[in-house]
Amino acid sequence: MDIKNRIEEIKAKLNQYNYEYYVLDNPSVSDSDYDHLMNELIQLENEHPQYKTLDSPTQRVGGEVSSKFEKVEHERPMLSLGNVFNEKELRNFDERIKKSVKDFTYTAELKIDGLSVSIIYENGYYQRAATRGNSLIGEDITENVKTIKSVPLRIDFLDKLEVRGEIFLSKDKFNKLNQERLENGEELFKNPRNAAAGTIRQLDPKIVHKRALDAFIYFGFHNDFSNHYQTLLKLKDLGFKINDRTKFCNTIDDVIAYVNDIEKIKHDLPYEIDGIVIKVNELEHYDSIGYTSKFPKWAVAFKFPTVEKETVLNRIDFQVGRTGVIKPVAHLESVDISGSSVSRATLHNEDFILSRDIREGDHVIVRKAGEIIPEVVQVVLDKRTGQEKPFQMIKECPVCHHEIVRKASEADYYCINPYCKARHLEGLIHFASREAYNIDGLGEAIVTDLYNDGFIENIADIFKLEQHRQSLIQKEGLGDKSVDALLKSIDKSKNNNLDKLLFGLGIRYVGQKASQTLAKNFKTLEALSQASKEALSEVKDIGEAIANSVVDYFHKEANLDLLREIQSLNLNTKYQDSSLNIETVFTNKTIVLTGSLDDFTRKEAQKIIEDMGGSVTSSVSKNTDFVLAGQAPGSKYDKAKSLGIKIIDEEEFKKMINTGD
Repeated sequence: MDIKNRIEEIKAKLNQYNYEYYVLDNPSVSDSDYDHLMNELIQLENEHPQYKTLDSPTQRVGGEVSSKFEKVEHERPMLSLGNVFNEKELRNFDERIKKSVKDFTYTAELKIDGLSVSIIYENGYYQRAATRGNSLIGEDITENVKTIKSVPLRIDFLDKLEVRGEIFLSKDKFNKLNQERLENGEELFKNPRNAAAGTIRQLDPKIVHKRALDAFIYFGFHNDFSNHYQTLLKLKDLGFKINDRTKFCNTIDDVIAYVNDIEKIKHDLPYEIDGIVIKVNELEHYDSIGYTSKFPKWAVAFKFPTVEKETVLNRIDFQVGRTGVIKPVAHLESVDISGSSVSRATLHNEDFILSRDIREGDHVIVRKAGEIIPEVVQVVLDKRTGQEKPFQMIKECPVCHHEIVRKASEADYYCINPYCKARHLEGLIHFASREAYNIDGLGEAIVTDLYNDGFIENIADIFKLEQHRQSLIQKEGLGDKSVDALLKSIDKSKNNNLDKLLFGLGIRYVGQKASQTLAKNFKTLEALSQASKEALSEVKDIGEAIANSVVDYFHKEANLDLLREIQSLNLNTKYQDSSLNIETVFTNKTIVLTGSLDDFTRKEAQKIIEDMGGSVTSSVSKNTDFVLAGQAPGSKYDKAKSLGIKIIDEEEFKKMINTGD
């Protein structure tokens, strides 16, 4: 086979595998097989650039960094939708349609909480993508959307075609992204939509590619299309990702039944939704039904009610993180929201508070952002008495009283005192946490007590607590057994792998993933401490910011003194590859986790599986070996049952861990 034909063969296979994985959620090859083909294609295209084409899977990584987004005029307006909020309003919508046309049906679709995109194809090739903008003019995001693997670069359709859809970030990807930002001391995204919007507007497509956005297509424009539901089926045949919960409905009663069904399971979906879109199917009726200046009358969005509660904001105080970031926190009169008691809520930063004129003593509306994080939404101005206290940003750290600073490019203030007790305490809590050095029994409350009582001032002091055994036994709430268990746990932790130690040290920008990467590449703490910026930057996934931060950390004498002390206390400072050739029940198995577990967090369960040779994926497919189901397992459980995949509960999982079978 000649080179050109081999390249075309690999491209066809990779495009098919992408479609199976990202659109059908049903991969047919392993990641290693896929990577092997991709590497071969990259090599062949580099050696024979004349055969590199626009639809090649290698082009998804993105082009050059842009300086700005160019404006794009839409060929037809990208109108928004009118909203309805209950069954009565849905039936009113149906009655208005009946006054204009007869013999019509509906399609009901999930309203994905993302951002709208228009994509143009010509002669079967991906040409351009644009944001909604002001509905008439958007911004060119062609290179960024090209990185989304569920968006085909080539389709079997030669006429010009425009499709519209919603770009989104799955809950799993959102949580992973925010965890990385937390570890790097960066401001967290408030919700998946905010994260997706921030990602798609990155000027560097490589950043977009790394964050793994996704897209559902919900509309297509072509003269041959006459029925919306049939259009979606056609687009699916062409390789576009269509939401699998889209439903054909004969009547408004069918629509209402669908709405009720979705409301019961909306929290179990792997992505956020903010409602349901209902559209008339017959495109020939659209002009008869008509448009307003902003909305089509033949479609409407049903919005689920957001649970918001009113309470009183008693006071605002400030927390200091281990990176020195100062965060304002609202202390509220306790209120129940979605089944949990809320007495504290984030106020984000100074700009957020001032823009809403939030004051101590105000009656405020509180909700859970993304159904998770309590936040203050607005002030109930009608209930102001004049006794409320206007907000003023503090000028100094609430703990060490050092001056705080705000960088020109950021909304947060920072305590820059390296000796701040709050930063030290947060650093110690982080070091002992499950995600870092994982010292069982040394939780936040115990660390705080030991720090306040002078037993520990730095990381090394944790491993000297044996010297204070008698004093610890006399502390209230402790005793012989609990102290001995804690000391045993501390001693056991000394065998932790190097990556756990690196993450625990709290080096700026060095999160869990970067810690693993550095440990695997440099093998010992000594080698890493002597690495140059150039050597660090040559490591895959280690950028300039991390390289500079690592070098700066190891150039500070205080840090070197700490590390020398750690080594003298016999902590492991070498990397030991955990992927040993030991067969376990998890070896080479693919596992999906769903629902909440009693004795493990998701991360803990995942790490156990991976340490025993298995892999954890976010979706169920025919290649899943078994599903670990906790409480309220959701749709993954149902899919596993339908595919005949083995489902285990937490008790069986524990037995498998202990026995290996």
